[in-house]
Amino acid sequence: MPSSPGDRPDVSAPTPDPTRPAGEPAREAGHLVLGGTPIGNAEDASPRLRRLLAEADVVAAEDTRRLHALAGRLGVQVGGRVLSFHEHNESDRSDDLLDVVEGGGTVLVVSDAGMPSVSDPGFRVVARAVERGVPVTTAPGPSAVLTALALSGLPTDRFCFEGFLPRKAGDRSRALAALADEPRTLVFFEAPHRVAETLAAMADAFGADRAAAVARELTKTYEEVLRGPLGELAERAAAEQLRGEICVVVGGAPPRGPVPLAELVPQVLARVDGGERLKEAVADVAAGAGVPKRDLYAAAVEARGR
Repeated sequence: MPSSPGDRPDVSAPTPDPTRPAGEPAREAGHLVLGGTPIGNAEDASPRLRRLLAEADVVAAEDTRRLHALAGRLGVQVGGRVLSFHEHNESDRSDDLLDVVEGGGTVLVVSDAGMPSVSDPGFRVVARAVERGVPVTTAPGPSAVLTALALSGLPTDRFCFEGFLPRKAGDRSRALAALADEPRTLVFFEAPHRVAETLAAMADAFGADRAAAVARELTKTYEEVLRGPLGELAERAAAEQLRGEICVVVGGAPPRGPVPLAELVPQVLARVDGGERLKEAVADVAAGAGVPKRDLYAAAVEARGR
């Protein structure tokens, strides 16, 4: 049964399973373990996650009802104490969980789907564990970020994860403007009722022709990946009601060509008119624009002599 928010974790360890076959790893004790849970298909749960669910002294779950539902689908009986552990109580409960670990117990932290601490609870307890010198490890599992990236058809050699964008239009526009020149592939999470508006804002900030992909319901029955330019994806999302958990993957900004010297010379001359030496002005402007100093200097001298 899920515990009440005021309960303190029970440090008593469950009775070891005498039926464990020889050669299987011993139960993990004295660790905080971040457990990656399926993002859709329960068959993606690792054998290690199943074992930890059965053996951990405490299972700290983002949603205890979903945790019990997952355990039921996996055919696993949760052996330890189950505690709610979400964004609203993570700070208050972190030290209690770490006390269990320091006492020799195993604490398994799970989110509703995927890896804890990635846009889910977990970051604060890990940071606190580092401060206290408490050992932390993971039982890796499915990741919506990597799954969407792999299926997007966009470059995977360099990417960055941006999570959820701000909800307010102005804040979102400023966040996207700051990413407009980012050369790496970008991965975002988004709610289904906001995805059309977000794609339209991305088309404005990045350009309607920027390649992108919208991945929804990953690993589930109705998994779908829509690929195309941001402008087309925005129109499709506005016409259709996309449902389910959604990741948006956007190609990185194309490399910029060199700035024409004709655009840089006025900057140089303005700085010279302001009292700066020509050589210094040329060096600074050339460095910022990525053009040869010699070429910019010659162009500036020619312009001054006209």
